[in-house]
Amino acid sequence: MQLPSESQLLRIFIGEADKFGGQPLYEAIVHLARQKGLAGATVVRGIMGFGADSRMHTAKILRLSEDLPIVIEIVDKPERIQAILPEIDTMIQEGMVTLENVTVFAYRHKAQKSV
Repeated sequence: MQLPSESQLLRIFIGEADKFGGQPLYEAIVHLARQKGLAGATVVRGIMGFGADSRMHTAKILRLSEDLPIVIEIVDKPERIQAILPEIDTMIQEGMVTLENVTVFAYRHKAQKSV
């Protein structure tokens, strides 16, 4: 798959404990992105943060470390990102979703060696 240099970055901020359909929300979103054929998705676990409720989430305090911040990033063609937004919106109960235009400099993968 080729990505145009002018693409979009979808960034989703949620909590590690958030669920959708009985599974972690971040897993559900990544599986959805793969199912829809998007270019790729990355999940990053934060060590500290707070959101709209101003409650601190940090790995330093054991009782709060169960709901650390999660950021999911997906880059693809604008029309493909736009197509997935309504479905993602129904999955997220709490959190923030941002969208920005990005310039893709490189998008490559290592070719599989044939045996």
